[in-house]
Amino acid sequence: MLKFRRYLVTKLSAIYRCQPSRLWISFSLLILLLVTLQVVEKLQPPGQESPLESSQEERWMQQPEESSGKVKAHVSPTEPKPQLPGLEKAARESPSPSPLGTVATVLAEAVTSKFIVLANRLSAEEERGMSPPGMAQVEAQSQTQPQAVRSPQPEWGTSFTQPIPNSAQPLQAEDSYKTDLETGFFPSWTEAFEVKELPAVEGQQARGVIPQGKTCKPKTDIVFLKVHKSASSTVMNVLFRFGETHNLTFAFPRGGGFQLYYPHHFLARFVQGFSPRSPRRFNILCHHMRFLQPEVQKVVPSSAVYFSILRNPVQLMESSFVYYKGASAFSRVRSLEEFLSQPYRYYNPASGDRHYARNLITFDFGFNPDGDVSPGRVQLMLKAIEASFDFLLISEYFDESMVLLKEMLCWDLDSVVSFPLNTRDSSTRSALPDSAVEKLKAWNRLDWEIYSHFNRTFWERIDRDIGRERMRREVKALRARQAELARTCLQGTGSVGPKDIKDSSLLPLQHGGARILGYNLKQGLDQELERTCRRLVTPELQYSSLLYKKQFPPPPPETPAASRQEPAPRHRLETTRH
Repeated sequence: MLKFRRYLVTKLSAIYRCQPSRLWISFSLLILLLVTLQVVEKLQPPGQESPLESSQEERWMQQPEESSGKVKAHVSPTEPKPQLPGLEKAARESPSPSPLGTVATVLAEAVTSKFIVLANRLSAEEERGMSPPGMAQVEAQSQTQPQAVRSPQPEWGTSFTQPIPNSAQPLQAEDSYKTDLETGFFPSWTEAFEVKELPAVEGQQARGVIPQGKTCKPKTDIVFLKVHKSASSTVMNVLFRFGETHNLTFAFPRGGGFQLYYPHHFLARFVQGFSPRSPRRFNILCHHMRFLQPEVQKVVPSSAVYFSILRNPVQLMESSFVYYKGASAFSRVRSLEEFLSQPYRYYNPASGDRHYARNLITFDFGFNPDGDVSPGRVQLMLKAIEASFDFLLISEYFDESMVLLKEMLCWDLDSVVSFPLNTRDSSTRSALPDSAVEKLKAWNRLDWEIYSHFNRTFWERIDRDIGRERMRREVKALRARQAELARTCLQGTGSVGPKDIKDSSLLPLQHGGARILGYNLKQGLDQELERTCRRLVTPELQYSSLLYKKQFPPPPPETPAASRQEPAPRHRLETTRH
């Protein structure tokens, strides 16, 4: 009997040492506890109330709002949605508040937060054995600080040592109002939650006016996850203009760069001006980063709205192949079809730039691009994204996305007007055969799962919060305003090739095999109108540098007298140091 007990203890210990096993064991025990609490509560005679009920409930309700992390639903702007199926139902079955019911609710919120953290942690652990030498992995932990990154620079070759900007291609769909079934995204396969219907806000949107019947305050604290090759440069221009107009602060990369040490997981210390000893928070975080929410929360207010934008992974990878032709996985092939014929011949999971060639969306959201594609892991990833982000936009429906952004942030129409930035010339685009499309979907399976799920919930949200008819009117007004500004600001009919851009300050960075288009402004505009038009067409890198210098002005030049007095104290300090 003693030997059997020792054998059993040894086996159970081995199982518990496995991280996924600990997760599921803890999760099962928690569910069992919740069910037990509900059973005990139902066995209590009706009408009885514990004398400590009110005081205990008050103590639970007084918990800080951020105690369980930022748990927000993707599809509901006003009500938090449960992140684990069944927990909300179990918590609200009791007809009246009670200590047990309240405990169950709080436990549900706590496990949801832990669930998100473990999702990111499992992703980081999967990558641990795949990272190039010298690249430290960062784990999302609930209480301990993330590991320090050994080197702030990427570990790849010289062609990728400089910051690489994002390319944006806002596509206009011929029919933006097809049903989910017609577009191939039938909702039943990803149904996970019981969605509560919310009344849509009706009313005609006038330019610069809040929708009728809707009273809200414009949101100024924003986190935008800038996903590569997904029209994110155009969205970034919208945020730059709004932040500059309202004198908001930006979380710039340290030293005035253009990326937050991508492709490393984001750390708060990457931000210029951040100090763990200072309570300072920044209004807008929108530069390229690899998402890690516990670190993001250190640099923005707790009220920040989180959103991102997605693009069809097939078109995204075709664009990445052209733009990042110098990446290790693409440098030895002549075409994307050649790469897809034998991807593992060219793709190295241990390469520091592998993410440009596989599941780029998944990587930017902080997960492992080479991770397991089982249904369980996919659902875990989707729930973690839904819990972290308030809403996601779709680049193929860019104008509809801008209307949704305006509604969610309570901005006026002029705030979301834009011209497409960082777009490619059509001569560098190539159509893919159907066989290559299917291979791309399979190769980027995790990206496809993310895109399919949030494409569906994007239209669900429009149906619930705006309505298709009002969306048509809003999009029509937005396009009319953009056409008006184009006639006022631009020479010719629109964007031009890089060789035809007359003002060098408006020339976008040319990278890879892509020809990035830009704009020419009309001459003779008055000062205020010229400033407005220039901001609309200023490329990402130039605009970012302009705002950085405004927020962190360089020190004034030293006077000759001061410079003559400088060497003496420095010499004394050096002497003391020696």
